[in-house]
Amino acid sequence: MNKLYKNANDAIFDIKDNSVIMLGGFGLCGIPENLISALVKKGTRNLTCISNNAGVDDFGIGLLLKTKQVKKMISSYVGENSEFEKQLLSGELDVELIPQGTLAERCRAAGAGIPAFYTPSGVGTEISNGKESRIFNGKTYLLEKAFSSDFALVKAWKGDRMGNLIYRGTARNFNPMMAAAGKITIAEVEVLVENGSLDPNEVHTPNIYVDRIFEGKNYEKRIEKLTTK
Repeated sequence: MNKLYKNANDAIFDIKDNSVIMLGGFGLCGIPENLISALVKKGTRNLTCISNNAGVDDFGIGLLLKTKQVKKMISSYVGENSEFEKQLLSGELDVELIPQGTLAERCRAAGAGIPAFYTPSGVGTEISNGKESRIFNGKTYLLEKAFSSDFALVKAWKGDRMGNLIYRGTARNFNPMMAAAGKITIAEVEVLVENGSLDPNEVHTPNIYVDRIFEGKNYEKRIEKLTTK
């Protein structure tokens, strides 16, 4: 099976309107920049995006929000994006806010084949509305379901043609969990190497989870908040 694609545009050929997509990243770190740009260019609409955050106004998922290609955002932190705020308050955007740990576990559970799990996060808040609860050892827990997504778009530092991936530092974040959870996982890498070049002990995402891979270009690697003295 050939997993290698020329670029992001080729790799997203079958992402259609109304798709549910997981996007790796934390803040502006480790996000699939090339794949997001390709989606903007393609004009795919009515997307449901699962991501830790919603990017900023002119970068990351913020680009998809700006062109109004997202109909629902499932996230944990969304405080850096004025376009997101505007669409939420106007009723244009459906939003599901999830505690960060719950978001991570719903991703991990999907990759592990676990349909649901109990967590204490959100008990006694609006998050618990309409959800099943159960008491274990005198403590209340909510039942949370694993995510179901059509595609997972992830970004790694290095990968081989088979799809084995290595992440660098904190850019690892949500990427491994989402790579394992997507029905179709598309990976963009900064450095593409030949098969057999990677030390198996250093691989974070085995190739069995990756369906498509390509070498990305022109990474910006932005700093979310520049602080100077």
